[in-house]
Order: sequence, then C-alpha cells, then structure tokens
Amino acid sequence: MPSLIVAARYAGRRTRVPDVIDVRPLWDFDDPATSGERFLDAAEHAEEPDRTSWLTQYARALGLQEKYDEATRVLDGLHSDAPEAATYLALERGRVLRSSGRVEESRPLFASAAALAETGGLEALHVDALHMAALAAPEEQQLALNEAALAVARAAHDQRARDWDASLLNNIGMTHADAGDFEAALAAFEQALAARERIGDPATIRVAKWMIGWSYRNLGRRAEALELQRTLKEELDAIGGSDVYVDEELALLAD
Repeated sequence: MPSLIVAARYAGRRTRVPDVIDVRPLWDFDDPATSGERFLDAAEHAEEPDRTSWLTQYARALGLQEKYDEATRVLDGLHSDAPEAATYLALERGRVLRSSGRVEESRPLFASAAALAETGGLEALHVDALHMAALAAPEEQQLALNEAALAVARAAHDQRARDWDASLLNNIGMTHADAGDFEAALAAFEQALAARERIGDPATIRVAKWMIGWSYRNLGRRAEALELQRTLKEELDAIGGSDVYVDEELALLAD
C-alpha cells in the first residue's frame, strides 16, 4: 500500500476511535480535479470496503466540479453494508443532490448518514452528517441544528470530530449574521477563531479573522475592522498571497 494511503488511513488515530480512513490528507478543495485523481489512486490500491469509501470521495470531487450526473453514476455503482462506507455513500449522495439544487431530496440522506455514523461509532462522520443536515435544513431550523451538532462535536473522543467545532461555529455566526444579529455573530466568530488557532492552519485562521473584521464593520466598529483587515493584508503580502475579500473590505473601510 503506497505511503500516502497509509498516512491517510492512520493519521490522527486515537484510543476508542474505530479504525477508519482519513480522507483529509488527500483533499485540496481548491483543486477538486487533482483531489479526484488521488482518490481514484487510493481506491485502486484498496480493498473493500475502503475502496468504496475512497470512490465516494471521487464522486464528491466530481460534484465540486459541477459534474453532477457523473458523480451520481459513480455513486450508483457502489454499495456496501460496512458502516463507514455506507455512511460515506449516504453522505456524498446527499452532498451531490444539495449542490445540484435538489436540497429537499438531500435531507433524508444526511439524516441516514448521521444515523449510520452514530450507530457505527464514527464520530467525525457523525458530526459531518449533522453539519450537512443543518446546511440543508429550512432557515428557521438551521441555528438549532448547528448548535446540536456543535454539542456532539464537543463531546466526541475523536479529535477529527472535535475539530468540526470551528466550521460549526462559523456556520452559527453566519446564521446570526443572516438574521441581522451581528453581536451574536461576532461572538460565534470569535469562538471559531479560537478553534481555528487550536487546529493551527494559517489559511483558515485568516478566514476566521476576516469574519471578525467583517462583523466589526457591520457593527459600526470601523477602526477595529480597518486595523484587522490591514493586518491580514500585511500577512498576505508577506507570503506573496492575496485575497479579494480582504481588498474589498479595505476599499469599503477607506470611505
């Protein structure tokens, strides 16, 4: 088995966490086509039920390229009664449906994925499915569902499940922001930043900081917003990067 696949399978294992694959090292969400090739390679070197799990990620990569029919054909050709693979099948079929605009059809699949993952003790997949169920829910249900998913993440043993708190807190913040409550949104985004800093990925830390700066501007705290966005701009300049959203905020704050 190639070393990359070994790393993906065993990265982050903890006591009391089932022996499951970890798809994260093979994902680059900015380049789903390349990610898809990696998942095909992983599937080629895997036996069932892992082969099915890897191919669901290939289907997800196709969905992110808006190749929904092709993604559906891949998923239609897969079947497994193994808890992890069966969970991935329901979860990724739901994601493809939601991304293609068939949101109502996706909801029972996310519910099924959550139930399968919970029964199988697959904590990270359980939280992922709950997070997708919240995204697909009617607007008035989203906050409660995100908060319920956050409680599950915080109670988990698997660090991969616990690390879902960052995304869930961001989603909670966005739900508050969409409702016009930027005080509550800011509180959630500040917690999301703390979670991102714990996880340690610089790119997502910058996104979390941007969300705080965006909230500052919407609360009329323009000086704080300007200082934060300028700091982000300096960080990006230092690594030769750029971010159109940072530039847009700076332009708005320059008036």
